[in-house]
Amino acid sequence: MSEATSIVYLIPSLLNDEATRSIPSYIVDAVKDCQALFVENERTARRFLKKISTEIVIDNYEWFVMTDTLTAPAAFKQKITEGKHIGIISEAGCPGVADPGQDLVSVAHERDVEVKPLIGPNSILLALMASGMNGQQFQFVGYLPINEHERIKAIRELESESHKKNCTQIFIETPYRNNQLVESIIKTCKLSTKFCIAVDLTGKGEWIKTKTIGQWSRQFLSEEKKQIDIHKRPAIFLLLAS
Repeated sequence: MSEATSIVYLIPSLLNDEATRSIPSYIVDAVKDCQALFVENERTARRFLKKISTEIVIDNYEWFVMTDTLTAPAAFKQKITEGKHIGIISEAGCPGVADPGQDLVSVAHERDVEVKPLIGPNSILLALMASGMNGQQFQFVGYLPINEHERIKAIRELESESHKKNCTQIFIETPYRNNQLVESIIKTCKLSTKFCIAVDLTGKGEWIKTKTIGQWSRQFLSEEKKQIDIHKRPAIFLLLAS
């Protein structure tokens, strides 16, 4: 088989374990068409495939951990040379978007291999859609600094840039630091700036709210603080300065 016959499928995975309906049925067909799977975590990827279909025979695939940078690129190239159809699966959402996968996709393009991105849940886009903020101009900036002084500086810079460009700023945090990040945002930003918190997207506990910093301040820093405790819950944060 030649490299030209190989196909690389970018397979979206669940944002929440119970949200199996967020995965389109044609994803199962794409998985069945693969002979090799490059995944972020083999154990959770196997569990994901079992959830979406009982017809998928897990042990029929060659499994590779794509975060193993010493062996994964060479194995990926070898599977392309063999003409294998390859699936790439990250831990949550879409591979290559705030998740591993882009390096292997780059290799696929270098080898002139067909790449098929498949539709599925992506927390960044879902949060932006639901925020009511500017969806024409936005940027995802990943994680903010852990150090408090550097974090506050970064927040001020993001707010200033948002104001100048009318740009929605999108960012994330390690779930156990969510509450600290929210407090930093509320204490740092101007009262008129809009701030959206999107939690447990596609899950049963999904919760999305957009308010001005002034409104958040009255709620989050008051006796009602426990009502919006998002400690250890997966969340996306969005900021838009007026």
